[in-house]
Amino acid sequence: MIAGAVLGTLLFVFGLRLLGDFVYSSESGKESHAVAEAPEKAGSQEARKEPEKAPETANKDATGAAAKTASLASLMAAGDIAKGKKTAKKCAGCHSFDKGGKNKVGPNLWGIVGRKIASHEGFAYSDALKAKSSQEWGYESLDAFLTKPKAYIPGTKMGFGGLKKPKDRANVLLFLRSLSDSPKPLPGK
Repeated sequence: MIAGAVLGTLLFVFGLRLLGDFVYSSESGKESHAVAEAPEKAGSQEARKEPEKAPETANKDATGAAAKTASLASLMAAGDIAKGKKTAKKCAGCHSFDKGGKNKVGPNLWGIVGRKIASHEGFAYSDALKAKSSQEWGYESLDAFLTKPKAYIPGTKMGFGGLKKPKDRANVLLFLRSLSDSPKPLPGK
């Protein structure tokens, strides 16, 4: 009887997830994201490690990163904070944006640009984010994270599927930049 209840609960949870993916699928023009997702199993990080890159591949990656930065700078220069605020409403279920606001399912995002990763007081970050705590959330890292969080930081507990459109991400970055008493300079400035 207990096994039946457990099995029924699992089927219900997976059914909800499938329904959510269907409702919020990218084919319908919306970005896909799940409401909640189980944390990654310990030890699964090793299986996801990328092999070391050859020097010529690393150079191509550096060139590509420079082009992405230039592109991001252009998109942000032409971006719209109001549109970013509107797009960020889909984040409001899990994050607060107010100065001194409470953490929700995710941490408060006031002052996120330029803040150390996994450093917002009072929030229980995943081990994957804690491993990056020596780095800052800059425009490029936030852009990569918002593109597909679980691809950028495997093991994150964030269930959001990402923002596919670079213009949407640039607008959200402008909005996030505005959530500060002293906003960081735009990229390329």
